[in-house]
Amino acid sequence: MKKRVCVVLVIVSCFICSTMAAQSLNQMNWFNEPEQWEVKDNKLSMFVTPQSDYWRISHYGFTVDDAPFYYALYGGEFEVKVKIAATYKARFDQAGLMLRTDHENYIKAGVEFADGTFNLSVVVTHYTSDWSVIPLDRTPPYVWIKAVRRLDAVEVFYSFDDVTYTMMRNAYLKDNHPVMVGVMAASPDGNGFPVTFEQFKVKHLPDLRRQQWLKENAD
Repeated sequence: MKKRVCVVLVIVSCFICSTMAAQSLNQMNWFNEPEQWEVKDNKLSMFVTPQSDYWRISHYGFTVDDAPFYYALYGGEFEVKVKIAATYKARFDQAGLMLRTDHENYIKAGVEFADGTFNLSVVVTHYTSDWSVIPLDRTPPYVWIKAVRRLDAVEVFYSFDDVTYTMMRNAYLKDNHPVMVGVMAASPDGNGFPVTFEQFKVKHLPDLRRQQWLKENAD
């Protein structure tokens, strides 16, 4: 009996450690690992791979899927946010969050340098990609990006102080399907640039449909 209890405790402990590690950027996975990166003091720093991006077909006529993406797999409903600081150099240099179910369905949101202006940028891809931007009148040292997945929708927010968040996009993403959740950066037109991600956190949210069922079927 004692042995069985010990085994259960070890399994639970390993699960908790794994979850905490993923939250602390230590045990996540690379998709297109960059040559230079490190995780130190719960902060991910990397030099973005030159000539890399995520985009599918529309407007430009090409498809690319080769930029660095550091992620963990999550199911259900959740909130994710991260603090981003980068030295953007070339046109289309970008860094932010990405939620991805597969190579034809993903949302990336963050900061993008385009036409000499810093923009809050969101790309939503469902077979083909679209792009929306909010031009900034200044260059903030940090930007927080937050995404909230509820049912079949993702709401994307930005903040300059991690206190006041403003919504920048509401987009469809298939529900009841695991999602790769993490941070990405790309340098489609440039030779790469340094970027730092910190305070990465994913928070579980109770399933809305289940909450409604429990409410309707309460004793």
